[in-house]
Amino acid sequence: MLLIYGNEEAFTSIGAEALAELIRETDALNQELFESGELVGAYGMADQMNSKMVRVSGGTPVVTDGPFAEAKEYLGSFTILDCDSLDRALEIAARNPSARHWGVEVRPLMHEADVEP
Repeated sequence: MLLIYGNEEAFTSIGAEALAELIRETDALNQELFESGELVGAYGMADQMNSKMVRVSGGTPVVTDGPFAEAKEYLGSFTILDCDSLDRALEIAARNPSARHWGVEVRPLMHEADVEP
């Protein structure tokens, strides 16, 4: 899994034109990974102002804004890959345009949920 963190300041600091180009480059890479069978999914996240945290206290769900409104960075997007090795995932992360600006975290997934389709 590739994780890209940032904040509004980071995302806007490169300028609208550069951000649009970054999105085009990311779309092209995602298309290539889709065609190779390595892309499971790629998703952009809504701004953290739209997120909610649900905790159960005394059996009652409590919904708050969050999870971490004071965080300097938040998850901006993630990509799930199905590739042969960690080295291949690192190679793909290095090709992701966000690596030139904010960095790309590579985190292996442990397993899928054990459910029947």
